[in-house]
Amino acid sequence: MESEIRILEIDKEKFIEQIEKLGATKKGEYFYKRCVYDFHPAKVGKWIRLRTSGEETTLTIKEIIDNKKIDGTRELEIVVSDFEKTKEILEELGYIPRDTQENKRTRYMYQDVEIDIDTWPHIPTYVEIEGKDEDAVKEFLKCISYQEEKLTTLDVDSIYREIYHIDPDKTPLVFEDAK
Repeated sequence: MESEIRILEIDKEKFIEQIEKLGATKKGEYFYKRCVYDFHPAKVGKWIRLRTSGEETTLTIKEIIDNKKIDGTRELEIVVSDFEKTKEILEELGYIPRDTQENKRTRYMYQDVEIDIDTWPHIPTYVEIEGKDEDAVKEFLKCISYQEEKLTTLDVDSIYREIYHIDPDKTPLVFEDAK
């Protein structure tokens, strides 16, 4: 299970300043490209993700167990060597991507907590905080200032749909400038 929470609509520069003062260390800047696949037959809240940063490519099964809980997502993931070859294999198995998505990420680490500042097309930048367990995430939240009403455990698709009323099936989640 993943233990994560998001803080929506952050001021990226102020947030970075805040966590660097705490002692968080920058791990990198990434440009992610992903293909999202439905199971056969499709299962609500469960999907396959093929994602690359250009440096590392992963194939993941994601399942929302309870999107109202910090630890409400199950993830089964493996590193694969080649994005395009893995995409070809999936297509040979009958899996056609239902969506291609992009996002920009700035990653920080603070103790055992991963802090990802994510910029996605068409929505404001947010931060995803992930720890080994719910307590680690809650402890980190105690160290920073944020607006309580901006906290969410929703996954990206639900953020688009429920918060910003954007249908990702009808709106491409890719940057026009493509990096």
